[in-house]
Amino acid sequence: MATMKQVAERAGVSTSTVSHVINATRAVSEDVRVRVLATIDEMGYIPNAMARSLKNDKSHTIGVSIPDNTDPCLAELLRGIEDAAFEVGYTIMLCNGYQDARRQAAHLRSLIEKRIDGLILVAGAGRDELAPLLASQRVPIVLADHEVPSVEADFIGLDHEATGHAAARHLIELGHRRIACVAGPRAEPHSQERIAGLRRALDEAGIGLAPHYLVHGAPDCAGGHDAVRGLLALGVPPTAIFACNDLMALGGLCAAREAGVAVPQDLSVLGGDDLGMAAYATPRLSSVAQPTYEMGRRLTALLIARVRGEGGARRYERLAGRLVARQSTAPAPALPIPAEHDIARLHNTAIAKSTDPHV
Repeated sequence: MATMKQVAERAGVSTSTVSHVINATRAVSEDVRVRVLATIDEMGYIPNAMARSLKNDKSHTIGVSIPDNTDPCLAELLRGIEDAAFEVGYTIMLCNGYQDARRQAAHLRSLIEKRIDGLILVAGAGRDELAPLLASQRVPIVLADHEVPSVEADFIGLDHEATGHAAARHLIELGHRRIACVAGPRAEPHSQERIAGLRRALDEAGIGLAPHYLVHGAPDCAGGHDAVRGLLALGVPPTAIFACNDLMALGGLCAAREAGVAVPQDLSVLGGDDLGMAAYATPRLSSVAQPTYEMGRRLTALLIARVRGEGGARRYERLAGRLVARQSTAPAPALPIPAEHDIARLHNTAIAKSTDPHV
């Protein structure tokens, strides 16, 4: 592998001149700059990034830590981060926690030891465990989509509460009263916030969310399939289901088809992400589109501004989604008994179970 000294000898300049061309640390005549860059390309010279970072106190690398790289929404977020970073000469170093807070914490320590200039963190369900580690760091940190208790850092996320509210309003306006929710694990921040938005809209409409109509499961197609199968087996099944993510909604479509329930004639199904595959499901899935790619770009721009010393007040921003109505949602079907009676019966059953010591 070529060295800086060999590049300098072939280009007929000093090693310090080569360094100035690479690092843009001093003005160099245009003909010398062009000759040095051509020699670098010809010899395949690759500068030592670690040595450059020690000298310049900048590695032009930002760390990105996420809880699960198989999540298609996080993949879209990463695309936005990497595109924005590449445009300004930065690279990213990615660490995946695999839904394990201890593993994610170990990766964070490793990222910081590698002299990253800043960090974008999606904390996920492990945010409480990561808080002490983050509080002690000096590199700029931007939190993505999940706030971390006691950590004062810039934050840009999606408005998940508004997503749940918009989804419920859409179903209510279609005349549905028996509205169920299929959510991810109880500790998952996205689900908690989207359920809260759904509850708010249902309460505003005087409907409420019956306990039997809220089902938690794995946040994937299999989890959605099992949850919807259980909902359709109830004595009084829902006429509409909001799935907190599109994967669960797609699994729900499969469960409805297997149960002989027509979507959307007998059951409306609504997702929460508008993944690319949503528009090609059968029927085409209604969903709430999220500006995930744009969020990735904004996170990167904000972090690099902090790395460059641009101050200003701590930034906190939530980005709203957009309802996309397709073929999987339709007006509520005519019911043999009043929907309000069904909801009341579900509430009474749940209350009886919660107060009966033998249940």
